[in-house]
Amino acid sequence: MGHPPEQKQATHERILEAAGLLFRRQGFAGASVETVMKAAGLTVGGFYAHFGSKQALLVESLSRMLAGRRAEWLRDLDDLKGPEWVSHFVRRYLNRTHRDAETPMCPLPAVMSDVVRGDAGLKETLAREMDATVEAMAAHLPRDERASARERALATYALCVGALSLARATSGTPLSDELLAAARRASVLLADDSKKGS
Repeated sequence: MGHPPEQKQATHERILEAAGLLFRRQGFAGASVETVMKAAGLTVGGFYAHFGSKQALLVESLSRMLAGRRAEWLRDLDDLKGPEWVSHFVRRYLNRTHRDAETPMCPLPAVMSDVVRGDAGLKETLAREMDATVEAMAAHLPRDERASARERALATYALCVGALSLARATSGTPLSDELLAAARRASVLLADDSKKGS
C-alpha cells in the first residue's frame, strides 16, 4: 500500500531541502544520493520513488534553490528603481556574512563547475532561472542609448556571482573584502543613468 500523496510530497520536499543544503556546501559532485538521503533521515532505497536519477534531483534542486533565492533577494524592493534598487540588491548578495557562511544562500559559487560539466537539462535549468531573475531585475533598471535594462541586469547578475565566487576563494585575505566593495560600487555605477550621452 502506497503512502498518501501529502506524505509523499512532504518526503519529496525533505529530500530537496537536504539536497539543497549539501549542494550549497559541497557542490553537486560532492554530495552523493546516499549522503542526501542520510541527511534527510531516509533510506537510499526510497530515493527512486521520488527521482528517476541523481540528475533529476540536481535539476529540480537547482531550480528550487534559485527560485527561492530570487524571492529572497527581491523581497520588499518593489518600490525602488535604478541605483537605489541596485544598492539594496547587491548589499544582500555581496557581503561578508554571505561570503563566510558555511552554507551560502546562493548555490552558484558551489555548483557552477558541476553545471558546466553537467548535461543539457542542468544548463537549461540554470539558464531559465537566471533569465527569470534577470527579467525581474531589469524591471527596476534604467535603459538608455548606452545599454538596455536587460543588459544592465545581466551584467549586474554576472558581477555579483563572479565577485562572490572570487571573494569566497580568497577569503581571509584583504583582496576578498576589496572584491566585495568594488563589485558593490561597480553594480551601482552600472545602474546610473545620469551620464546619458557621455
